[in-house]
Amino acid sequence: QVQLVESGGGLVQAGGSLRLSCAVSGRTFSSYAMGWFRQPPGKERAFVAAIAWPSRTSYADSVKGRFTIDRDGAKNMMYLQMNNLKPEDTAVYYCYAQTQPGNYDYWGQGTQVTVSS
Repeated sequence: QVQLVESGGGLVQAGGSLRLSCAVSGRTFSSYAMGWFRQPPGKERAFVAAIAWPSRTSYADSVKGRFTIDRDGAKNMMYLQMNNLKPEDTAVYYCYAQTQPGNYDYWGQGTQVTVSS
C-alpha cells in the first residue's frame, strides 16, 4: 500500500506564502508523475500543478508565476511553494501520484489552505 500525507497548510494573509509538503511512504512504485489538485469550498477539485519524470512541470494558468512544484526523490517528498497567495487560492489541497498517464492512482487526505483578504 502507498500512502501520501500532506502537510504545511494553514491560514495566511493575502500576499503571503506557504509551502506544502507531500510525504510518500509504503511500498515502492514507479511514479510517472506527481502533483497537486485543490478543491475550493462548494466547487469541484481542480488541477494545480504536476511534475513528471525527470522534472517536467506544468501549472494551472491561475497559479503560473506564483506556485512552484518540486520533488526530492531521495526523501520521497514533493513540495508546492505558494507565493503571493490570493483569497481565491483558499481550498483543500491534495497531492496525488500517477503510475501512468491518465491514472490518478494514489491520493493524500488533503490539507486546508485559507487566505484572508
